[in-house]
Amino acid sequence: MANYYCLMAGLPDISLDSPVTLHVDDLREEMDMCLSDRDRGVIFYFFLEKDCRNLVRLLKNPDAEVTLDGNYSMEQYKDLITSAREMNFNVHRYPAFMSEFARNYDYNKGTRGWFAEDAMQLAFYEYAMGCPNEMVRTWYGLNLDITNILTAMIVRQNGWNVADYIQGESEVTEMILTNSAKDFNLSGEYDYVGDLMRIADCEDPVLKEKKIDALKWCWLDERTFFDPFSIEAVFAYLCKLDMLDRWEQLDPQKGKERFTQIVEDLRGEARVPTEFQVKSVTGAKAENRLTPAGYNRDESGYNKSER
Repeated sequence: MANYYCLMAGLPDISLDSPVTLHVDDLREEMDMCLSDRDRGVIFYFFLEKDCRNLVRLLKNPDAEVTLDGNYSMEQYKDLITSAREMNFNVHRYPAFMSEFARNYDYNKGTRGWFAEDAMQLAFYEYAMGCPNEMVRTWYGLNLDITNILTAMIVRQNGWNVADYIQGESEVTEMILTNSAKDFNLSGEYDYVGDLMRIADCEDPVLKEKKIDALKWCWLDERTFFDPFSIEAVFAYLCKLDMLDRWEQLDPQKGKERFTQIVEDLRGEARVPTEFQVKSVTGAKAENRLTPAGYNRDESGYNKSER
């Protein structure tokens, strides 16, 4: 892959506490001028997560306002939804998991215990963990693992069945489900788990969320320290800018309300243990993972295909 000396050398140093002087959209304009076709396939995953959020909003309300900050336009979202509902196969210009999610949405939305945002997030993580770039797929695996670990701790504190709330299949989820230790015996296997356990004990919800972001920030730094001009470094910088953009939009009170709502959703009637629920229908999963539109995946990564 190419090295992006000019691009990365011209970017400001940033930290979680630094004022926001550069936004994701600003960096995107610069990337559009210099990324190789192969590396665009890597960055595709970063913006695809935003597409997934937009798709859920539009499925819930076709007239919803969405921020067109992903890979697709409003016309493409409408095409994706229409083609998914009218055809029995996946249109290859969109990732299969998105078509499957849109096709099954009307059936799943009335099922108790099924949450569109959660189902889509899991489907995205499973797709992104198939990225040919090792750091990118590990990054999304880390995000899913952290979510599962924190969820398992809350669920266990409330005396619920952990297996009802853990998503995906991985070594971490298996250890969560089979170990009764406070840290699920994960600390010896994963360096970040010890820090995550200490963060979980933080009583201030806003500070807690910021510490989780700080943990992820440090993970990105460690993975790019020795190669600061690589596509991995570009991806990491995008992820950091995304964190800063999110915190800029949240004042402390809103941040506290957001975290409180997450906890209430877990504790509320809508998320009662499975033994008291009607069995939910599993959301669409990316069984047939496709590469971004315009790319064919082979053993070496991405090759630009004929359009």
